[in-house]
Amino acid sequence: MNGDRPRLISLRNPWFTASVGAISILFVFTVFVGFVWLPSAQNDALFKGLLNAICSAAGVPKAWLSEASPPIQPKTPVSSVVLTPDMLGGASSGGSIGRGATLALRCTMCHGARGVSAANTPNLAGQYAPSIYKELRDFQSGARTSAIMAPMVVGLSDQDLSDLSAYYASLPRSNAPPAQQVHSEPNIVATGSPMRNIAPCGSCHGDLATKLGAPWLGPQPREYLKSQLEAFANGSRHNDISAQMRNIARNMTADEINASASYYAGSR
Repeated sequence: MNGDRPRLISLRNPWFTASVGAISILFVFTVFVGFVWLPSAQNDALFKGLLNAICSAAGVPKAWLSEASPPIQPKTPVSSVVLTPDMLGGASSGGSIGRGATLALRCTMCHGARGVSAANTPNLAGQYAPSIYKELRDFQSGARTSAIMAPMVVGLSDQDLSDLSAYYASLPRSNAPPAQQVHSEPNIVATGSPMRNIAPCGSCHGDLATKLGAPWLGPQPREYLKSQLEAFANGSRHNDISAQMRNIARNMTADEINASASYYAGSR
């Protein structure tokens, strides 16, 4: 009798035929939904047309696509400076610092004769050279706006900016207030606020670690620090790379901005 029964894997077996047919229909349906229907529902030009929809869903580059969406341009100028660990590596020579000292004569009215400000402008003495260079380049390009700084950097060459940065970096930093214990630091400086995506200020700005391009903050004029944090928060300053400072500052409270500005100014 076993010889009269159809084999398990055989088209003569109705159960096998029905199972294969159901799986095939389900496969075709899922392919249609995933590679045709859902991609075609997108408004992006990359998904227009059956072939483009299928290739986009499969992740295949469409080099043959003649019409693509143009890249989204930022509404305001952003920094174009590319920071690398070896940037300004040759700018610390005596000749470069000497040329920077000559160029810095135009800066003394605001930033002091030796890079220590007597007004609400940043202290530049001992500041990291890449940080100074980046800000000067941003003032030139319009990524950072200032009615005072913009005309000061017009006409300066890239070598001039490097020399200025090297000169101010070579100066000794102003004497900071007596060192405070860690517990005297505001929470926003010491630990940040992880639940609001706020890293500790010291993790980038020198107390705990340093990040390339992030300036040394202490001591700086309190009103200057406060105004810059507020500018990042409201978006009027937008030369931070990847919007890092804007994302942090807009999540800070007014009390945290005041506390951090006071801390780095030395009025703790």
